[in-house]
Amino acid sequence: MLFVSLMKAKPESSLEERTKRRLEWDYPEGMRVIGEYWLAGKEPDVIIVSECDDALTVISAIFQWADLFDTTVVPAITGEAGLELARQLQTSDTV
Repeated sequence: MLFVSLMKAKPESSLEERTKRRLEWDYPEGMRVIGEYWLAGKEPDVIIVSECDDALTVISAIFQWADLFDTTVVPAITGEAGLELARQLQTSDTV
């Protein structure tokens, strides 16, 4: 299952502190990272797209950053899968 994590830096955390921890930290086993993006805009500061077999894996990883970031995690599907679902819904009798 795909998950998108939107991470907003807490005001009391510094870029230096966040960067130092990231250099020393690695993702847990079972969390396959598709992309990690550090944004130059306002918010969010970091976006992580990952694939995990269950939500517990991604939530436990994000929990390790709770002192430095406020994080929202949402399940996601690819655009391709979303379009296929839309096609199926359009041809379904239940719509």
